[in-house]
Amino acid sequence: MTVVQTLPAEDSQSRTKKAAPGFGASELFQILRDGRPRTRSELAAATGFARSTITARVEELLQTGFIAPVGDAASTGGRPPARVAFNPSARVVAAGDIGATHATVAIMDLAGTTLAKTREQIQISDGPESVLDWLTDTVSSLLSTLQRTTEDLIAVGIGLPGPVEHSTGKPSQPPIMPGWDGFDVPNYVQRSFDVAVLVDNDVNIMALGERAVSWPETDNMLFLKVATGIGSGIISSGQLQRGENGTAGDVGHIAVNRAAGIACRCGNIGCLEAIAGRPAVARALRSAGVEVPNDSDVIALVRHGNILASQIIRQAGRDIGEVLNMCVSLLNPAVIVIGGSMAEAGEQLIAGIREVVYARSTPLATQDLSIVPARTGADAGITGAAIMALDHILAPENLEMLAASQ
Repeated sequence: MTVVQTLPAEDSQSRTKKAAPGFGASELFQILRDGRPRTRSELAAATGFARSTITARVEELLQTGFIAPVGDAASTGGRPPARVAFNPSARVVAAGDIGATHATVAIMDLAGTTLAKTREQIQISDGPESVLDWLTDTVSSLLSTLQRTTEDLIAVGIGLPGPVEHSTGKPSQPPIMPGWDGFDVPNYVQRSFDVAVLVDNDVNIMALGERAVSWPETDNMLFLKVATGIGSGIISSGQLQRGENGTAGDVGHIAVNRAAGIACRCGNIGCLEAIAGRPAVARALRSAGVEVPNDSDVIALVRHGNILASQIIRQAGRDIGEVLNMCVSLLNPAVIVIGGSMAEAGEQLIAGIREVVYARSTPLATQDLSIVPARTGADAGITGAAIMALDHILAPENLEMLAASQ
């Protein structure tokens, strides 16, 4: 799956025209990031700069390997003009999507295409050193499998299952991550890889990945992950909203009526997660006499037609809908995407959510609202982590430094 994040052609052109006289190779690269081959003459016409300026910038980019020559364009007489295009294989990024009980790590090229990937069971509660050592060892192993070196790696993107101060990459009082609060994740990973390390909440990166792959034209979207925990990623006016301290979208710890008096693992009473998260659903089934050896077995029970499991998950959907109803009033999204392991149980969860949201929200807020299952599946997180890392390292100000180091 290829994901290329770039500005629309009109924005790219207007921005480069305003860049004079400081129009550099990095600005030209932003135009070429869409992957479309162009001749030097086409680039000159698109930007308004002299062909000599474009030729000089193209040569700079060719030396870095971030663009490469491609097949010649059709000739109108004489020698066919040479074309250049984005070279996604020039370098790679690592993406890590770390959940409470599992993690996925991938190596991707500069266009976001997955080159190698692995998924394993881990426990976030084992602490940062243990989990991040596993992450860096896995990245090294995947690079070796691809016959790439650490010099080919230009950035690492990581999603964690709790609030993260994105500017520093440090978790901020995460409720299910003992030992992680304030831990300097980028610095620890940089002991193994001397590259930029970007860290965010796992639901935020899932929102980025889902939007890039499935909803690129949607500027107002809410991504809800329902798994061990419950959280959301908010895309508003085309931008990911993190909030002041990285806790925007932490809907799992909003109080709901049916959870009154029930203790949540965060330490509060009455949270949505305490009755609608996967562990809570598994406990409800056990209390009703259903054998559920592992929390993940809830999904299998629904898929195999267990009526009680289906009823309990539908009720969890209704409870989630109670909170999403508030989100619809506050944010007015065009799409609510439901992801996470609980969404794999089929339509019961989403049916419960729709039942409450459509009944309680105003007609104006819901007339164009779609509530749908995630389309990107388990790859949403690593896709979003890669986008986060790529958009940072390939931004003009960072690309200049990266090119200078070649």
